[in-house]
Amino acid sequence: MKVILTENVESVGQIGDLVNVAPGYARNFLLPKGLAMEATGKNIRELEHKKRLLAQKREKIRQEMLSLAEKLNGVSLTLRRKVAEDEKLYGSVSTTDIEKGLEDLGFSVQKKAIVLEQPIKQLGEFTVPVRIDASISANVRVVIEKEE
Repeated sequence: MKVILTENVESVGQIGDLVNVAPGYARNFLLPKGLAMEATGKNIRELEHKKRLLAQKREKIRQEMLSLAEKLNGVSLTLRRKVAEDEKLYGSVSTTDIEKGLEDLGFSVQKKAIVLEQPIKQLGEFTVPVRIDASISANVRVVIEKEE
């Protein structure tokens, strides 16, 4: 019996898959629990329509993320910190400081998206990666200057 899965079912398939299962398994387990629906012509057309809508929505979100990444690549964030005599910072610049600086510039970036292996503890110019999505990232230029 052919059914369309409405939920992920282990060892059977993912949401939206059209699978062939035993009639008893479908009638007694999948259909009563709402894990699947019968694969009629109407349901198949509806599934294809939903897949197209989801693909369009995913592409729109992806384009927005690419646009954000492009904008972030052009950003130069300047932070001023107090410095000791040997040009080392009192304290350090962490992901929280970078998040606040980007927020002041109008970018809404989560702290966990900023990839900073170690806090910055010296003056200079640094390139800090920011993950927008699993496959999309941007590089923000962070300049640490001496506070007068």
